[in-house]
Amino acid sequence: MSVASKMPTLFLSHGGGPLPLLGAQKDVADFFKKAPSLLPRPPTAILSVTAHWEEDQVTLGTCAAPPMLYDYYGFPPEAYQVKYNAPGPSSELVKRVKELLVAANIPVKEDSKRGFDHGTFVPLMLMFPEAKIPILQMSLVTGLDPEHHIKIGEALAALRDEGVFIMCSGSSFHNLGALIGRTGGSERDRVFQAGKVFDDWMLDTVVKKSGNVRKAELSKWANAPGAKESHPREEHLIPLMVAVGSGGLSAKGIHAHSCLSNETSGTPISSFLFE
Repeated sequence: MSVASKMPTLFLSHGGGPLPLLGAQKDVADFFKKAPSLLPRPPTAILSVTAHWEEDQVTLGTCAAPPMLYDYYGFPPEAYQVKYNAPGPSSELVKRVKELLVAANIPVKEDSKRGFDHGTFVPLMLMFPEAKIPILQMSLVTGLDPEHHIKIGEALAALRDEGVFIMCSGSSFHNLGALIGRTGGSERDRVFQAGKVFDDWMLDTVVKKSGNVRKAELSKWANAPGAKESHPREEHLIPLMVAVGSGGLSAKGIHAHSCLSNETSGTPISSFLFE
């Protein structure tokens, strides 16, 4: 299959909770609405790797009709009434993903009750509002080891030849204290300035570098300037590692979107496409 006909992999910064659905983050919502145009054709299924689910090993959500997980707090009542009734994965897709992971010596298990968390349903409600495409939600692995998650992505790369869209949902900047105002004053300004420096590093690493060099630098992301200010805990960054792995060594990294807002004092929050 040609590179042009492969499904790309997308690492997207999913916005603040349900805000893209509520009209509060229009730039982010507009990007999600346009994101399907980045794909060569409609996907046969979506593999959603979400920052909001961690297990002791890779876990696949196999519920046929996944419920909604409103895993956020402090939002208006309408944020807890949104519905996304997309079907869960086919048994064939679950079997295929498990085969690929086991072949790479990566342990995997199933969860037949897990619903869609907001890392999955917020972007997909805007990307594919018709809710017809089956979705397989996948967890991160506790410990959040970047090299392990790159390997997970590498194991799943063959899905791109099979019509599966791999969406890795997190955020390039996720200092919740600064974002919601728990951190204030000069310290908040310092955090956001560090976020700008970290975004520059991400652009240089993801877009300008490739292959084993890109993998090596992302594996050591914690040593990057502004890293720990941008990610006091790295669960929102780790989906990027799965995206890089599934993209492959030769994948071109594309800066797909950057959100600049008053909420982040101009600190960019970026999304990346690998094709």
